[in-house]
Amino acid sequence: MRKKSGLMDVIDDEFMEWWRMIVLDACKPQPEKKKIYQKIVTKSKVLVVGGTGYIGKTIVKASLAQGHITYVLQRPEIGLDIDKLQILLSFKKKGARLVKASFSDHKSLVNAVNQVDVVICTMSGVHFRSHNITMQLKLVDAIKEAGNIKRFLPSEFGMDPARMVNALEPGRTEYAYTVMAMLKWFMDEEDIATYTIKSIDDPRTLNKTLYIRPKENILSQMQLIDKWERLSGNKLKKLNISAEDFLDSMKGMDYASQVGNGSEEASELYPEVEYIRMESYLKHFL
Repeated sequence: MRKKSGLMDVIDDEFMEWWRMIVLDACKPQPEKKKIYQKIVTKSKVLVVGGTGYIGKTIVKASLAQGHITYVLQRPEIGLDIDKLQILLSFKKKGARLVKASFSDHKSLVNAVNQVDVVICTMSGVHFRSHNITMQLKLVDAIKEAGNIKRFLPSEFGMDPARMVNALEPGRTEYAYTVMAMLKWFMDEEDIATYTIKSIDDPRTLNKTLYIRPKENILSQMQLIDKWERLSGNKLKKLNISAEDFLDSMKGMDYASQVGNGSEEASELYPEVEYIRMESYLKHFL
């Protein structure tokens, strides 16, 4: 055994003992630690019906941007509508897959639906060319027959579900759905699309109405007018009516009601989305 000759030898021995203990401790079987793994979710394949429309275009773009395999229904009924054909071709260049099907051909709709997990219908209900909203009932029939759809988002973007119940009821017990609602608040269509696509694989929105009404964009009419006057530097002429007259004007009207098992608010579910505030939106028109 080597004779300790001084303080440095003592320090060296103590250091080596300390290091040996560390190495031995590291080699010992460690108690199993709780590990948190991020759940890997396979993104759903999406079919957008009405993808050449006002909301439909943004839905397709958002679906592609968020990494979903995205199909767009190409209906032969569009014929030689150059504008719509160009939109479809632009989607194809960006990676979307065009699938041909017609509402007058049930089998073709079933074949289209069979290729995806989620169907989003954005057909227009109030358009100068057509009123196609009830045609989605044929889409519901195809979804029921296919039997593979995890989620269906009917064309109720801003619609009153109480008035549109017949477009949803025939398949309500047969498939999962999410209703999007944007009443009495202000949202940019691209933000609507972003929130919509985020919801399709989210179990928190299953069979619920998803309200897109971030607090900063909930404005009364007077608040909106005040913002516009402040930004533009102009004063608008206003006509005031009494509360009684306002309520009388709504007598006999139907009111919005939610469907499903409750509702969720999009900006609370997805706080990471940087949505456009109303003031920024108004600046586009100055």
